[in-house]
Amino acid sequence: MTISRGSVPSPKYQRLAADLRRRIAAGEWRADVALPVESELEQQYGVARNTVRLAVDVLVNEGRLVRLQGKGTYLKDHPVLDHRAFGPPPAGRLIPAQRDSLAAPSEVYTNEATEAGRSLTVDFEMLIVRARVDIAERLGLRPGEAVVVRRQLRLMDREPYSIEESHYRAGLAAGTALMEPDPVPGGDEQVLIELGRTEVGAVDQLVSRMPGPEESQWFQGGPGVPLLVQTRVTYDGRGPVRVIETRYSADRCRLVYGLGELSARPGP
Repeated sequence: MTISRGSVPSPKYQRLAADLRRRIAAGEWRADVALPVESELEQQYGVARNTVRLAVDVLVNEGRLVRLQGKGTYLKDHPVLDHRAFGPPPAGRLIPAQRDSLAAPSEVYTNEATEAGRSLTVDFEMLIVRARVDIAERLGLRPGEAVVVRRQLRLMDREPYSIEESHYRAGLAAGTALMEPDPVPGGDEQVLIELGRTEVGAVDQLVSRMPGPEESQWFQGGPGVPLLVQTRVTYDGRGPVRVIETRYSADRCRLVYGLGELSARPGP
């Protein structure tokens, strides 16, 4: 077996890593069976042992492989869960003037976990902090003004899945259930409706970045696994209502967007 050079020269270990990715994507190995040992890969590809080791290191750092002491190297078995980030609202949750689910209520995550045969648990926090510059800009505030942050730490089968933070102007949240350190019955959306701030539109920004030290500690991902960060600003007729920033480990979640008329589409 040889390693394709491709159109742009690159180190041999990187070309080997690319071919191993291809074989993984093709389903050549199962998660419960160890990959060939380094000596076997050395013979298959006709390369030095150090080249094999460096290529495997790349895939370990990407979170694709894991080395188990005394057992070998295995595929890192992180089931990827589809999250419906934007689409028709759940049955019974249609809000007047809303065509889509702008801020996924908790049962969306619960239903998705149930459909995938997984167990979802959530830790909830409420904080009052000074707004980051980007959050302040999106909410029309001055940097450093107080905002109320409602944070949900979601775990799938006890494995960290996402961190969601909803940012509200302190003046909007004051005197409402949004100030309570617990989830609101019916969701935050119900409080906003009662305040006359029904969300009718939203803008999403999706970026990928490497986690910071605290995020790495919480997500427990591989050293090379990025975060997928979804930042959603919701609006009513008067302007921005809230900023929802959700961070996912990129190897555990796939965001699904449904746009337009989908009545003919089978499935959820």
